[in-house]
Amino acid sequence: MGAMTRAIVGIAPILGLILILVWWVGQRVLEPERRPVAVVADPERRPVAVVAEAERRPVAVAAEPGALSATPATLDVVDSEEDRLIFREKMEWARAERLDTLPIGEIVARVALAFVGAPYTPGTLEIEGPERLVVNLREFDCVTLVESTLAMARLIRDGRFDDYDGFTRELARIRYRGGVIDGYASRLHYFSDWIADGESKGIVRNVTRELGGIPDTGRVDFMSTHPEAYRQLADPANLEAIRAVEAELNRRPRHYIPERAIEGAARGIRNGDIIAATSSLPGLDVAHTGFALWLDGRLHLLHAPLVGKTVEISELPLAGRIRRIEGQDGIMVARPS
Repeated sequence: MGAMTRAIVGIAPILGLILILVWWVGQRVLEPERRPVAVVADPERRPVAVVAEAERRPVAVAAEPGALSATPATLDVVDSEEDRLIFREKMEWARAERLDTLPIGEIVARVALAFVGAPYTPGTLEIEGPERLVVNLREFDCVTLVESTLAMARLIRDGRFDDYDGFTRELARIRYRGGVIDGYASRLHYFSDWIADGESKGIVRNVTRELGGIPDTGRVDFMSTHPEAYRQLADPANLEAIRAVEAELNRRPRHYIPERAIEGAARGIRNGDIIAATSSLPGLDVAHTGFALWLDGRLHLLHAPLVGKTVEISELPLAGRIRRIEGQDGIMVARPS
């Protein structure tokens, strides 16, 4: 026993060194697993980003291959989880209905029909703080219905059913001059300007003149002559920028189809065409917007009405509705491209 005890005592230091070496190697192997790992939030749950002012500067970037448009590199988006849910639901429905196999005008009409019954709410873009992209698919005014529907339809046509970020970029491209958010005046407030800018970007084609439109010689200056109606125009810089926009608009020719000629022009209007009801109010080009929709051989307007509670299809055909509404004297027509 004495010899065995001495042998064990003799090798004990060696066993101790081996155990220490095994422990050290194990720590080195496990160490990478203990390093802090960045956790990326679920994109569907992330709150609206607060972007530093420097990141809000307009930066145009080249479109990636297959992308719909060139857009600002950074978008400061104001939306909600409910907006994202509505987007997913509408796009899943569009995929199931195979809307991507239809012409763009028919896609627009079908998507617009899916929003019938949504609440009408004015002023949803007029948020506090700097100009940012507002996404609101819960409620609409007449213009936001047109913009949101058109942006979704363009994604559907390209089979991009799951691309919410692409939807926000396309919405910004539609709503802002050149697709760049650069303050209040970069939003396309006058709808004739919206059509002209959209045509330059390949989003729509102005077909008013080919449908028999005649020159509209009225001046456009309603915003600058009624600054009290627009909170942002209390800022002299915004007011001056709007005056510059109006000066440019007044240098361009505009055409409209007078109310007396709408019935004759109707045969050339297609489902999903964007209808802009022109205004007889001095200084204002367009009073209302919506989509053309053929029902039982008659042309109607699908729109978020100025007087009403929800998105609806006009009870009267388009020509009769324009004649009935005081302050509207004709239409412009823009065809989705």
